[in-house]
Amino acid sequence: MGEEFYSSIKLVTGEEIFSLISIDENDGDPIILLQNPVIIKTINTINGSLVKVKPWMEIPTDDLFIIKSDKVVTMTEVSDSSVIEIYTRYIEDCEEETENFGDNNRSKITDKMGYVSSVEDARKNLEKIFKDLKES
Repeated sequence: MGEEFYSSIKLVTGEEIFSLISIDENDGDPIILLQNPVIIKTINTINGSLVKVKPWMEIPTDDLFIIKSDKVVTMTEVSDSSVIEIYTRYIEDCEEETENFGDNNRSKITDKMGYVSSVEDARKNLEKIFKDLKES
């Protein structure tokens, strides 16, 4: 089995995934082992860029996936420390959330779950953004 490295992979399906990978030559028919693959999207807003990270496969509880090399259009090693940090922080948060899974199959509510403001505050912010867009 080959050395592990972070990689961005474009599949024949059009999906672009990011993962810690290793390649197993497997008697001349290489397979790619993906550990905790995710989809990373950059969203540009007026206030700057946001990064959205979500799991490649939503339901499985496994963290290791295998794909054949004929399903890959291209792949590149990623050494950008900010991208790797976003990925590792996401994986750590997911592991922490799994460990903190509460009784009766309910997870504990944390600040990381997306609740940022009240509905009224969000409405005001959206109206301001819309007004700023109309003026520019």
